[in-house]
Amino acid sequence: MVVRKTSRHVIAQLVKPRPRGDEVIVSATSIELVKKHGWRASTKNSSAAYLVGYLIGLKALKESVEEAVLHIGLHRPVKGSVVFAALKGALDAGLKVPHGEEVLPSEERIKGQHVENYAKMLLDQDPELYERRFSKYLERGLRPEELSEHFEECLERLKKTAAQAR
Repeated sequence: MVVRKTSRHVIAQLVKPRPRGDEVIVSATSIELVKKHGWRASTKNSSAAYLVGYLIGLKALKESVEEAVLHIGLHRPVKGSVVFAALKGALDAGLKVPHGEEVLPSEERIKGQHVENYAKMLLDQDPELYERRFSKYLERGLRPEELSEHFEECLERLKKTAAQAR
């Protein structure tokens, strides 16, 4: 399970190494979350990473892949980071990946409650900065102080899509 975070997106792929080149079995990106699953928040934060991980886990199981090994490349293995949020999503979807529980982000971080708290603080103290910092959220019709609710809605859509595909 290869997880990468770019400056704008989160990407996850299940890759099988082959002598002539790696074979991508399934992939999921935060762009896919926006286009197919109604995600309106940041495409590079912990919440998006978790959903990408959840999506790759669902796709893996559909392809009869039940186990994987996490590959984070040159990303530093920082506790609670975006790459580990993607891992948590894949685990919650049912994919088995060896890991230490201590690296996984908290539920509050995955749901974006830290973003909500920051947004509420900015809205009270500096509305102009709030508008600048969260311009993408607002352009997409999402108030950042409602991120955890939006996260739950998007996760439920992914679960329903998976259930219908079975």
